[in-house]
Amino acid sequence: MLSGREEEQVQLGLRISDSDRGFHHSMPIPTEPIGSIPRPLELLAAMKAHAARQISDDQLHAAKEAALCDTITRFEATGSPVITDGEQTKPSFATYPLSGLENLAADGVTIPFADGHTRRLPRLTAGPFRYGLHAVGYLKAAQRHARQPVKQAVISASALSLLYPQSGVAGYSRETFLEDLINEAERDIRECLEAGAACVQIDFTEGRLAFKFDSSGGLLKTFIEVNNRVLERFSEAERQKIGVHTCPGGDHDSTHSADVDYSSIMPELFRLKVGRFYIQLASEGNRRSVLATIRDLLKPGQMIFVGVTDPINPRIESPESVRDRVVEAAEFIPLGSLGTTDDCGFSPFADDTSTSRETAFLKIKNRVEGTAMGEKALGV
Repeated sequence: MLSGREEEQVQLGLRISDSDRGFHHSMPIPTEPIGSIPRPLELLAAMKAHAARQISDDQLHAAKEAALCDTITRFEATGSPVITDGEQTKPSFATYPLSGLENLAADGVTIPFADGHTRRLPRLTAGPFRYGLHAVGYLKAAQRHARQPVKQAVISASALSLLYPQSGVAGYSRETFLEDLINEAERDIRECLEAGAACVQIDFTEGRLAFKFDSSGGLLKTFIEVNNRVLERFSEAERQKIGVHTCPGGDHDSTHSADVDYSSIMPELFRLKVGRFYIQLASEGNRRSVLATIRDLLKPGQMIFVGVTDPINPRIESPESVRDRVVEAAEFIPLGSLGTTDDCGFSPFADDTSTSRETAFLKIKNRVEGTAMGEKALGV
């Protein structure tokens, strides 16, 4: 729930003129969202009713289209130079490729969050592994409505590698599974690039989680290697439009690995063969230490999008606070390599309504405005 003051901020803040949008579009310091926006309650109700066979496929489709149109309209009203579809029609950022698959069981890897709730991945029961749905469908649906460039988030191959059980799958080796998975993950990214995505963002929230599962770093190294097997299939020019997002997981205002220090994963993270890194930072207590580590690991030509808004904090960051974080980051990251983003998506799982749509869009608007203020303060 928003306070009266916050409601007033929302109503005033989302009225942005076309001239403002044009100004932000040419910002020297790029700014991008991560992905998800809380779904309208009407869409969540329709999803639930459809699962219970109370409404038709056409009725569900109509609810999804209405949510998508409203999300893109409101996204563009924030002045954001790059938008997403808000992941309105994804069940979650992680499980969209599993839609319609029948070779899965519900008892896979459990992910515990700090507040005590859990999420559980499915378990693969038989091969071969194929995606039931690819991300390009979401991208094309958004592009039909959008005036601004649309980026597309995809799930990492490393996250989906957790579907394969430790006990194995009869007649389907882990290496055969990984080859099938890597083929599918490559297709997921390539189709989006070919369809004109502004960029493709690989969600890698399991990076910090890997260190929590295995403090030796072995699991994290395995994750990096799996993802690089996908990335090596792209040219250097293509990889400039491919990025990776890391955070401690955000769900129902809780995280799964915020207690894992970034210094434990950063050297491995920067082994990923991507041109863009989207790094949760606004909610970090030791931002300057993390920025110093990034400075030391940054390679020529790489872009660093630092998180300047915290989606799971109900406090709405002011443009001035965003500006200050931009100026701070510029002490460590060359301006030609610096961008801003949100720490995480606002609703990575469809049923997470802990943040309102109004709060999400105002945080995005203030990120865009604050980034522009940061440019001015830095004289760019």
